[in-house]
Amino acid sequence: MALKTKIDVDIELLKKYDQPGPRYTSYPTAPYFHEGVGAKDYLEHIQKDDAQKADEGLSLYFHIPFCDTLCYFCGCNMMVTHNREKIAYYVNYLIKEMELMRPHINSKRKIKQLHWGGGTPTYLLPDEIRKLGFTIRDLFGFDDDAEISVEIDPRELTKDHIKALRDVGFNRCSMGVQDFNPKIQKAVNRIQPESITRQTVDWARELGFHSVNIDLMYGLPFQTVQSFEETLDKILDIDPDRLAVFNYAHLPQIFRHQRLIKSEWLPKPEEKLNILKLTIEKLTESRYVYIGMDHFAKPDDELTLAMNEGTLYRNFQGYSTHAGLNVLAFGITSISMLSDMYVQNVKKLNEYYEYMDRGELPVFRGVILNEDDILRREVITELMCNFRLKKEKIEQKYAIDFDVYFEKALNKLVPFQEDGLIELGSNELKVTTAGRLLIRNIAMQFDAYLERKTENKPQFSRTV
Repeated sequence: MALKTKIDVDIELLKKYDQPGPRYTSYPTAPYFHEGVGAKDYLEHIQKDDAQKADEGLSLYFHIPFCDTLCYFCGCNMMVTHNREKIAYYVNYLIKEMELMRPHINSKRKIKQLHWGGGTPTYLLPDEIRKLGFTIRDLFGFDDDAEISVEIDPRELTKDHIKALRDVGFNRCSMGVQDFNPKIQKAVNRIQPESITRQTVDWARELGFHSVNIDLMYGLPFQTVQSFEETLDKILDIDPDRLAVFNYAHLPQIFRHQRLIKSEWLPKPEEKLNILKLTIEKLTESRYVYIGMDHFAKPDDELTLAMNEGTLYRNFQGYSTHAGLNVLAFGITSISMLSDMYVQNVKKLNEYYEYMDRGELPVFRGVILNEDDILRREVITELMCNFRLKKEKIEQKYAIDFDVYFEKALNKLVPFQEDGLIELGSNELKVTTAGRLLIRNIAMQFDAYLERKTENKPQFSRTV
C-alpha cells in the first residue's frame, strides 16, 4: 500500500491558533538565558557529561557570521563585510577557540554531527574552508557515518567551494532560495537567478553530497499564491531531498534592516495563509512528507524514517537523526547544549577575540536546567519531533504521575482535542495530521516559562 503523504489544510483552524510562540530549538528558550552562567560553569558541566557519556558522540557547530550582501528579511546573527583580512582573522580565532576547548573533552568521544551555519559559510575562500575543515578533523575524531552539513549560498559560489567542502568531509548541504520571482528578490535584496541555484545543486550531486536541502520563505513582499506556486513548480523540478519553507517574521523593531521592507508590500494575512495552504498541500501531494516545523523530506529520507521510528531530534541546527548529543558551539553568538545546560558565546567580534587572548572561552550567558526544565524539555521535544508521547515512559523515567503533574497543560489541551488536533488517550498523547501544522501551539501548553509574569515579555515569531 502506497504511503499517504497528502495533507489537507484547514485555514480556519490556522487562523484560530495563529499567535506568537517559541520555535523550541531549546527549552528553556534563549530569551531566558542570563549572564549568571559563564565559562567556569560550562567547563564543570562538560566534565560531568564526559564522565557520564564517555561512549556517546558529540555534535559540533561553527558560526560563520559574514555575508557579501544584506538580505532584508534576515533574522540571523550576521554582518556584511568585504574585508577578506577580517574573515581570515576570524577563522584563526575559531581554530584558537577549538584549541582552548579540546583539552576539556574526552578524546574517546567521536563527532557524529557537524554543522557550519551563518551568515554564509561559503563566503570563506575555498582554501579557508579547507584550513578550518582539516583543523577540525585534526583535533577531533569522527564517526564513519557522521552527519556533516553546511549552509551554502549559490551566489558568488564556485565549483572549487563545493570541492573544498567535500574535501573536508561535508556530505549534506542546505541552500537558500526563498523565492524565484525577480520582483520579490529585488524587494528583499537577494538576487539569485534560478540558473545558479540549479548549477549549485548539480555540482553538489556530481561531487557526492548525500542530501540537498532548499530553503523557501512565505510572507515576503509582493508574494501571491500564483507567484509562489510558480516557484514551487520550479523547486519540484529541481527535486531536492529536503525542503524547509519558513514563515517570514516581520520584526523591524528588532531587526532594523527589515525597515527596508515596507509593511504595505507584505501579503495580507489571508493571502499568506493561502500561500501556506498551497505549499503544504502541493508538497505533500508531490510525495514529500511533512516532518514538522516547516520541514519536508522524501519518504525514504533519514529524517522521515527517524520520525516514523520515533527517534527524530531537534536542536539549534534543526532536525537531526542523532538524538540527545551534546552540542559544542564555536564562534560568536553560537549556543552550546549539554545535558542540563545551554551557554551562548559573546556577540561582538572584539569581545570574542579579547576572551581568547586571555585564554578564556568566550561564554557570556546561559541557563542551568532544573529537574522540571529537563522533564518539560523531553516532553516538548517528543511532541515537536515525533508527534506522540507515551505517558508511561515519562512516568517511569521521572517518577511522576503524568496526569497529575501536567494537569494544567492537559486542561489547556482540551480545545485542541475538540478541534481534532490531538488524540488524548489514557496512556498516549498523539498529534494528528492536522495538529502537526500547529505543533508549536501544542508544545506551548507544556512551557512553564510562558506563564511567568515579567516586565519584558520575549518577542516570538507567529506560529503560522
